[in-house]
Amino acid sequence: MKLRHFILLMLGLTMTGAMAQSQHKTLRECGFPTGIFATGPNNAITDVAGVTVGHVTLIEGDSIRTGVTAIVPHQGNIFRQKVPAAIYVGNGFGKLAGVTQVRELGNIETPVILTNTLGVAAGIEGAVRYTLMQPGNERENSVNAVVGETNDGRLNDIRGMHVTPQMVIDAITSAHGGPVEQGCVGAGTGTICFGFKGGIGTSSRVLPESLGGYTIGVLVQTNYGGILEIDGVQVGQRLHKYDFINHVQKTENVDGSCMMVVVTDAPLDSRNLERVAKRAMMGMAKTGGIASNGSGDYVIALSVAPENLIDSRAKTITSTVLANSEMSSIFAATIEATAEALWNSLFMAEPMTGKGGYHVDALPVDQVLDMLRNRN
Repeated sequence: MKLRHFILLMLGLTMTGAMAQSQHKTLRECGFPTGIFATGPNNAITDVAGVTVGHVTLIEGDSIRTGVTAIVPHQGNIFRQKVPAAIYVGNGFGKLAGVTQVRELGNIETPVILTNTLGVAAGIEGAVRYTLMQPGNERENSVNAVVGETNDGRLNDIRGMHVTPQMVIDAITSAHGGPVEQGCVGAGTGTICFGFKGGIGTSSRVLPESLGGYTIGVLVQTNYGGILEIDGVQVGQRLHKYDFINHVQKTENVDGSCMMVVVTDAPLDSRNLERVAKRAMMGMAKTGGIASNGSGDYVIALSVAPENLIDSRAKTITSTVLANSEMSSIFAATIEATAEALWNSLFMAEPMTGKGGYHVDALPVDQVLDMLRNRN
């Protein structure tokens, strides 16, 4: 590993992540839990057993503000033990690599990589190189890398294409369980959400045993616009910062994209995973997101139930799949976890100045908390 990449990796995993975690609190930690279902111990996608997350954060000079986030669904050889999956497109102004094979075959065979728009090619190469390096894959000649993106070009020198395949490999190999760094880290380093600093957010829900006891975890990369709502409060309107405001009050308009990754240990096939993915868009709607014309809003949904991992060498597959009648609680939990993950990306972000001196403020959390306390 090159020294520069090693330093950036360590900064992304220790300094940036630790500072964000110590200086900021999630919406729930601020005293405003949302939804009816309990969270997992970390309130993160890593509450789903075996799931790990890694970030590489690239902050350099006055114009490079980008990075990579890797979501690893299980700790085996993912190419050999493929994961049931589905992808839902809320609005397709984006560059999600690997989508057609996932839709055709109903599974993924690499970690899920998130980065910036012009880093998708590096994301593909990094994910492919990582996969080909795994023992047992020495003779493979085709890998379907799943790489999502949002455009961080306002804060980041995106045309410089600073994301490299090695950074992607580093993000995968450094992925860990437990608490997940949120805010201005990894693929969320240079993103903007509702006109404020966006980033990485995560949340989870655990269903009661009477509903199966399943865990649903969500991780998001927020770079989208709309009219911000938090727990039912019209925050964007009260702060005078929302889409189309330039037509009403002659000020700035905001726009962008959002990547959402949903992972559950519930035994679901690709058909019901697509139904779950659709509900993540409903979680986005709860935050005031509108999936605008120029927005790439994608949901990748995975089931990591061990009994349903797909052996690439098997001639027949037998799986256990939840009945349709058991899906409603999973839908509700997905909506809750997605909305909270999106809000957490704002609460955990820091203000940032980037390319050309462009500055983005963080969400004014104290003002928002006052709104929530005095919502009536």
